[in-house]
Amino acid sequence: MDFGIAGKTALVLGGSAGLGRAIAHALAAEGVHVAVAGRNTQAVEETCCCAWDKGVRCLPLTWDLSDPSQIEPNIARVEAELGPISILINNTGGPPPTTAQGQDPALWTAQFQAMVLSVITITDRVLPGMKAAGWGRIITSTSSGIEAPIPGLAISNALRASLVGWSKTLSREVAPDGITCNIIVPGRIGTDRIRFLDGKRAEASGRTQEDVTAEATRAIPMGRMGDPEEYGAVAAFLASRQAAYVTGSVVRVDGGLIPSI
Repeated sequence: MDFGIAGKTALVLGGSAGLGRAIAHALAAEGVHVAVAGRNTQAVEETCCCAWDKGVRCLPLTWDLSDPSQIEPNIARVEAELGPISILINNTGGPPPTTAQGQDPALWTAQFQAMVLSVITITDRVLPGMKAAGWGRIITSTSSGIEAPIPGLAISNALRASLVGWSKTLSREVAPDGITCNIIVPGRIGTDRIRFLDGKRAEASGRTQEDVTAEATRAIPMGRMGDPEEYGAVAAFLASRQAAYVTGSVVRVDGGLIPSI
């Protein structure tokens, strides 16, 4: 299927690895020129290597989302080198595992800047161009914790949930401009982040990481973790012309893991 987005420009935040890298590769496969942002310069360039192989332009950006001063120069560079941003993938790294109580307010503030305020500010910056074109896609990657809070991930549960309310509100505001806003929710996708969290749970419980992973996998109705490519494919569809009537939605890619309707 031709998604009708070849030649457009996408900005993928958190594209140096995992889900962000998978989304960048899926968009590049559709002929989208991609700017890939991440803190690790080498990892960002590795993501771009696959995109270059697909014959599209790819711009690696070393970008720390916790620093608001980097937003304007980086977006200006994308616009200058790749063109107006039509597709924005809001994807941020996960915070450290924490309980809900007893956390330093400075930690909450720092994570709010990196995970929430940066996303809102970047989106506001690219929206005028989308409105002028009468077309845009804003896709925000969150966590299954927005629907079924995950024990030990209090900051993630709270801050990612705030993005859901923001995205839904924004979707109604920009729908007349031909812009869609959707949330995409990963379950247990096979990434380094999941392996890291399983390792932390294993340490806390005195079990092996293999046991923790096997137990968590048994809770997935499909009986396996997802592949990052499967997640990237869903994001690419939400960016497509065929998804023009999908907005204000929360789309799960979880193998049936989340128990609620």
